[in-house]
Amino acid sequence: MAGYILEMRNITKEFPGVKALNNVNFKVRPGEIHALCGENGAGKSTLMKILSGVYPYGTYSGEIIIDGEEQRFNNIASSEAAGIAIINQELTVVKQLTIGENIFLGNEPNRYGIINWHQLYYESKKWMSAVKLEINPQTKVVNLGVGHQQMVEIAKALSKKAKILILDEPSAALTENEVETLMDILRTLKNDGVTCIYISHKINEIFEIADTVTILRDGETIGTKPIDQTTENEVIAMMVGRELSNRFPRINHETGEVIFEVKNYNVFDPDNPQRKLVDNASFNVRRGEILGIAGLMGAGRTELMSSIFGGFPGESYGEVYINGQKVEIKSPQDAINNGLAMVTEDRKRYGLVLIHDVKKNLTLANLKNYCRSGVINPNEEIHESQEMVNSLSIKTPSLETKVNNLSGGNQQKVVVGKWLLTRPLILIMDEPTRGIDVGAKYEIYSIMNELKKQGVAIIMISSELPEILGMSDRILVIYEGKINGEFRHDEASQEKIMLAATGGN
Repeated sequence: MAGYILEMRNITKEFPGVKALNNVNFKVRPGEIHALCGENGAGKSTLMKILSGVYPYGTYSGEIIIDGEEQRFNNIASSEAAGIAIINQELTVVKQLTIGENIFLGNEPNRYGIINWHQLYYESKKWMSAVKLEINPQTKVVNLGVGHQQMVEIAKALSKKAKILILDEPSAALTENEVETLMDILRTLKNDGVTCIYISHKINEIFEIADTVTILRDGETIGTKPIDQTTENEVIAMMVGRELSNRFPRINHETGEVIFEVKNYNVFDPDNPQRKLVDNASFNVRRGEILGIAGLMGAGRTELMSSIFGGFPGESYGEVYINGQKVEIKSPQDAINNGLAMVTEDRKRYGLVLIHDVKKNLTLANLKNYCRSGVINPNEEIHESQEMVNSLSIKTPSLETKVNNLSGGNQQKVVVGKWLLTRPLILIMDEPTRGIDVGAKYEIYSIMNELKKQGVAIIMISSELPEILGMSDRILVIYEGKINGEFRHDEASQEKIMLAATGGN
């Protein structure tokens, strides 16, 4: 492959009070899969928003060269006309429209303004076939899983004759099988001459799919390397600016007595009350212990823990004991009152109020502690919030900064900090490092270690087996709603966990 299909030269972008990009250079060869890596806040998304026309020419300095010609995009449409399409992490499909309508949305085949529906659905099949989506194109997108919705987005991009396809965290919400399907599709697109820019925090995926990797840090280009001439550890060191000798800094700590026990717990599907999502689950957790919960997506892990926390809409029954005392939990407030806290899987939907500032989000679950006669004491609220920001090293310009403006890793720390201010005995963490970079993951793990030392019992649900194996003292495996395996840290392996997660013994 000679020459470059894309060159971004000396790109600088400033926002009020911060330089997001500083003379960034980024070059991509035609027909390659080029990974773009960096911590949250490194500038990856800003760079891609410039390339895709979200930030128009004039709001940044530098040059964009495509196929040897300088481009000055004034909007998204002009970027798409040059052959660039982006698949965002937050999917943009219109769920009440059909697959075909989504693929050609805004670009419908028509004659004198009248849509040719026969041609639309006929053409849709061609693009769906390119992404291995063997479904009726008249199916409404609302009836598809996340993996298939993403394929619709890719088909839509291909229908616009995209020659450069940007994928931003494409596997964040996919199952392992869906990730494999995505990888196969990207390899096919590469063979067809489509150039892909692949943004991901999952280092193993980058080394599986990419030809080249470029690393950004603090808004600057750190380096570009062929994937076969570097290592995972080298890429991580370039991302975070230091060596991470142990990506999972688990500590050996003497656990205490059993603090939390669940007996014969059952959860039912709210949409189908006859169907059990969790079947007779029993387990316990000790003080200062990290209990990992593994299993395939849909196994019932989140349903079990959110139901115990009082936040799941389906019916449930079973017994819950804290410090040997049976407790009744009917709502999240009951759970909080009994010393439970839960970092939810989807921080933006369930963990944060994005339009509120850092201070309000940190104190949200514990407001009664800052109230006197129903009036919030602002000094106490500010003091506690600032202490938590300092304790967790949350990077924020001020307590008044809207959490929507923080990086994913710092948003996650705000969620953790919110629950730590409730002084929990038991902390449930559902996918605690989803969508955050390697450096931020390490900081979350370090926080978990500190909580272990303080005697907090931690229940960690994770779909990442290395994380489960690296941080857990004990591991439960759930298969189709039942606990199908239990392993100590020193006896667990990926093979044993996967066997139990797929129904083996």
